[in-house]
Amino acid sequence: MPPRPSDHTWPVTSGGDGARSGAATDQFVRLDARDGEQAPLDQAADQPDQRPTIGCVIPAYNEAETIGGVLDSLLMQTRLPDVIHVIINNTTDESVEVASHYAGPHERMTPSGKQQTVIYVHDIGKNPDKKVGALNYGYGLVESMDYLLGVDGDTTPEPDALEHLVDEISSDDRIGGISAIYSIDDSALDGWTAKFLIAGQRAQFSAFNMQNLLKGRNMAVLGGQFSIFSTTALREVLRTTHQRTPWVNDSEVEDSLLSLQIKSAGYLTKISARAYAHVGGMTTLRALDAQQVKWNYGAIDLMWPGQRGDTRGQPFHPNLRLRWFEHGSMVLNMLTRLGFMLLLAGSLSISAFVFSPWWLIPPAVAIWLNFRVARSMAFANRRDYVFGSTLVLAELYMWIRMGHFVRAWWKFFSSQQTDNWAAQAAAERGKGSSYLYPFLVLAVFLAAVAAVWLQLPIDLQSDVLSVGWPVLGVLTVLQTAWMALKALRRYRGYKA
Repeated sequence: MPPRPSDHTWPVTSGGDGARSGAATDQFVRLDARDGEQAPLDQAADQPDQRPTIGCVIPAYNEAETIGGVLDSLLMQTRLPDVIHVIINNTTDESVEVASHYAGPHERMTPSGKQQTVIYVHDIGKNPDKKVGALNYGYGLVESMDYLLGVDGDTTPEPDALEHLVDEISSDDRIGGISAIYSIDDSALDGWTAKFLIAGQRAQFSAFNMQNLLKGRNMAVLGGQFSIFSTTALREVLRTTHQRTPWVNDSEVEDSLLSLQIKSAGYLTKISARAYAHVGGMTTLRALDAQQVKWNYGAIDLMWPGQRGDTRGQPFHPNLRLRWFEHGSMVLNMLTRLGFMLLLAGSLSISAFVFSPWWLIPPAVAIWLNFRVARSMAFANRRDYVFGSTLVLAELYMWIRMGHFVRAWWKFFSSQQTDNWAAQAAAERGKGSSYLYPFLVLAVFLAAVAAVWLQLPIDLQSDVLSVGWPVLGVLTVLQTAWMALKALRRYRGYKA
C-alpha cells in the first residue's frame, strides 16, 4: 500500500488491527463421555462457525445532507458491519461535523442477538484521486477483514440488505463480489422535471437489474453504491494486475473495471436476489447528462480494442459483452426513431404519406414492455406506472439518453481530455451547459436535412421514400419482436 495522507479521525485509531474486534473468538470442544478427554475426531465438527468480519467503507464528498441517513440505515441493519469507516475527502460542506456525531461504538439488539459496531470518521482533506483515493484509503483500513462493504454517501439500504449480501457471498467461495439491487430514491422531489427524470432513472435501473437477475444473476458492474467484496478476491486482483490498490484512478468507471478484474481473476461477480438499496438520483438535466456521459465514456474506454492494455479478454470479455449489446441497442433505437421522423416529414412534404394500422403495433408493444418493467419493481409507485404506461414520457427520456450516448462517443473519438468526475461535480452544482449540445446538434442536423430535401426533384424524393420505408419497416419489425420477447419473459419471482 502507498503511504496514506495524514487525516483527522474520530475516534482516534490505535494503528493496530482493531478492526477485527467484532469477530467471534470463543472456541468450544466436546468431551468424550467415557473418560472426559477430548474426542479429536469430533473437535472440529463441534466448533461453531466463526462469524465473518465486515469492514464498511463510505467515501463521502459533500454529503452533509445525506450522510446521517446513510449511517442511520447502517445502524438499523439486522447484521451490523463490524466497523464503519467514513472517508471524507475534498469536502466543502458540513460532512465532517454531521458524521462526527455518529463516531464511536454502537450497540443494538437484532433478531439474531446483540450486535456492536464502531464508526470512525476520517477527514483526509485534499485528495487528488477523489472517490478512488477514498476507497483505497478505506481498503487499507479493512484489508485484514473477510469482506469489504462499499457504500456511497447517499445510499440507504433496506434493514436486511447486508444480512442477505453476507449470506450469499459466504455461501460460495467462488464469489468475489455481490451488488445489491438498486432503486433510485424518489422521496422529497420538487418539480415536474425532477419527478420525470427520477421516474426514467428508476425504469432504467430496473430494466438493467432484471436483465442481470435473469442471466444467472451474473453482474457485470459491482456498483459502488452498495456492494460487498471478498478481500481475498481483492488481494488476488492486486497480485494478477500488479496494482498497488484495488481501485485505479485512470478509469472513468472504477467499479466496472474492478468488477472486470475480479472476473478475470477467476471469481464470480453477482447481483443479490434479495438485498435492496436506495441510491440518490439526478434531478436535473445537467446533472443527469454529466453522470450518464461519464458512465458511457468509461464503458467505451473498457470496450474499445486496445484502449486499455491491462484489460484481458478485451473487447469481448464476459463483463463487456452486455456493454456491447447495450450500445448496439442504442444505435438501433437512434436509427429507427430518426428514420421514422425523417421519412414521415418527407412523406408529408409531398403528400405521399399513407397511414397503416400496422404502425400502431410497435408503440403498443413498447407500452406493454414499459408497464412490465414498472411491475417488476420491488418498490413501484404510481409515478412508475404512469411513466411506463405513457409512451410520450418514456420516449422523451429515451431521446435524452440518446443525447448522452452521442456525447460520450463524440468525446471518445475526439480524444477530449476532460475530467469527467469534476464535470459531474460541477453539473450537480448547477454549472455547465454541455447537456444542451445534443439538442442543438439535432436541431442543426434536422434543418440541414430539410434544406437538402427541399432541393431534390420530386422523382428523387419519391425514390428515397420508396427505399427508406421498407428498410425502416424491417428494422422496426426486428426491434418490435425483440421488445415482445422481453415483455414475455418470466421474472421467476425476482423483483428489481
